[in-house]
Amino acid sequence: MDDFILSPQYRDILSLVKGFRNGVVYGTKIRFPHALVMTVLFRTGSPQQKITAILQATKAHARGLAFFVTGYKSLMLLQRYLSATGKNTDVHTFIAGFVSGYFVFGEKTSVNQQIILYLFSRIAMGLVNTAMKTTKFKAPPNSFALFAALCWGMVMVLFRRDKSVLQDSLRSSMTYLYEDSNHWTSLKTLLWHNK
Repeated sequence: MDDFILSPQYRDILSLVKGFRNGVVYGTKIRFPHALVMTVLFRTGSPQQKITAILQATKAHARGLAFFVTGYKSLMLLQRYLSATGKNTDVHTFIAGFVSGYFVFGEKTSVNQQIILYLFSRIAMGLVNTAMKTTKFKAPPNSFALFAALCWGMVMVLFRRDKSVLQDSLRSSMTYLYEDSNHWTSLKTLLWHNK
């Protein structure tokens, strides 16, 4: 069995198997604790409904990552095979990511939206770091504080002017923090219960 697994002849196909496996494992490790905490803290319903919600979110995240990795790696292998040089390029990488992202994460679900928003924020930071690296620009010592201030200033204006443009969970959190804190009817709803 080890001869088969370690054979260079089967390396590409086995990398798809391992990629699928890693997508399932990583998606489960990331989503299960998050879904558990968020469900316990914020979701209403019976224990059975809560368990179902946790397992569904975990399955969606693990499945999405597993299929994305498999689709991406498959398209990279195909493009390498079709390439005159037998090597992948940045264009191949973009195409494989674009196609796999469209088909795997293209449906607007709460799990997909969280993954894409997380990814977008990391891409934005990566582009800023790339620009700084290639231009030799040195960020001021307080650049992160300025970035944090800009983000909070913008989100507060968006929330105040038209909160409907914000993502559902962010809008819900901000409503809880900034609007619900303006209302109470007793000491109990002032300090213990929100409503």
